[in-house]
Amino acid sequence: MVETALKELGAYVEAKRPDCVAGWEVANGELTVTVTPASIVGFVDFLKTDGTCRFSTLVDITAVDHPDRAKRFDVVYHFLSMFQNHRIRLKMAIREDEVVPSITEVHPSANWFEREVFDMFGILFSGHPDLRRILTDYGFRGYPLRKDFPTTGYVELRYDEAQKRVVYEPVKLVQEYRQFDFMSPWEGAQYILPGDEKGEGAKE
Repeated sequence: MVETALKELGAYVEAKRPDCVAGWEVANGELTVTVTPASIVGFVDFLKTDGTCRFSTLVDITAVDHPDRAKRFDVVYHFLSMFQNHRIRLKMAIREDEVVPSITEVHPSANWFEREVFDMFGILFSGHPDLRRILTDYGFRGYPLRKDFPTTGYVELRYDEAQKRVVYEPVKLVQEYRQFDFMSPWEGAQYILPGDEKGEGAKE
């Protein structure tokens, strides 16, 4: 029932705004619409004001890094319609040097979301009223959620209680050389965890 409603919604938005929609699909009970970057503001406004959609709540804006692609990033938007009880995901692929139009005019709450995407991925939003870093420190170099961001070689800041001031020091990863075994014990791990030997003895 839900999947049918989402398919109807996908067909509806594609028919209403064919200039914006490059494609859509319903997967895992969620509707994902691929849009063109130049039309994102108009399409978001349509989703908010159209009586059939009424996606009045912006839930999140994020991005996904694909370093091997010419269009490196997917910028992803999540919206909620409390009136229709639907969710929708918008996705658009952009190049590393491409600028995305800000949707703050339609959803003022996009302000901090877009700043976070800029801070973590280095994606620029044109028309944003105050595009600056929001999570990292002033003067921070690089974009931490890019897959080519180095895990060492940068500095971090913290408050030193002994010196009673903020200090800068090289980033240290305490688990850098730790070995992880990602095999699930339910799939037949070849080792015995502490305490398991008691269970084996009880079976005999």
